[in-house]
Amino acid sequence: MADVRVGVLALQGDVREHVVLLTHLGADVVRVRRPEQLEGIDGLVLPGGESSVIDTLARAFGLRDPVVAAIADGMPVYGTCAGLILLADRLSDGIAGQRTFGGLDATVRRNAFGGQAESFETELDVPAVGSSAVRATFIRAPVVESVGPAATPLATLPDGRIVAVEQGPILGTAFHPEVSGEERFHRRFLDRVREAV
Repeated sequence: MADVRVGVLALQGDVREHVVLLTHLGADVVRVRRPEQLEGIDGLVLPGGESSVIDTLARAFGLRDPVVAAIADGMPVYGTCAGLILLADRLSDGIAGQRTFGGLDATVRRNAFGGQAESFETELDVPAVGSSAVRATFIRAPVVESVGPAATPLATLPDGRIVAVEQGPILGTAFHPEVSGEERFHRRFLDRVREAV
């Protein structure tokens, strides 16, 4: 039986991949599309997709304020790609009117590597999740331009750009572990959820 119940924000993006991986890791997973579905979950995943679309839909479905409140209240959250953008306190290139949920003391740039054609895979050293390299898939990915004192970089590219960051119960990656079969970041997230429970 699952020991924790986690939600995946299911408005747009690669929701299914997160649901499959989290279920495989033993969590009870809920697809969150309405505010009442946030009740009773112990953690939340913000998937990749299009950050401005997720922002617009979250407001339309009445989810924005409850998600902001849950993050502010200490709910563990993991954001991948667009999810990382949505967690940032500051965007360096958001579209007109775009808002984030916030909670992560960082400045993030959307589409930092260009369009879909510039998507790539690489191996990263991420000591926080183990000694073996992480296979990281970047798809129209953002980058963390700077972090404030509350946040800690977990991984950088060879040129020094930050692509994974953590702040207490908040975890964000510019890449998609759920696409490459990399489980360690989701395990780390679930560890934070269990600690919070």
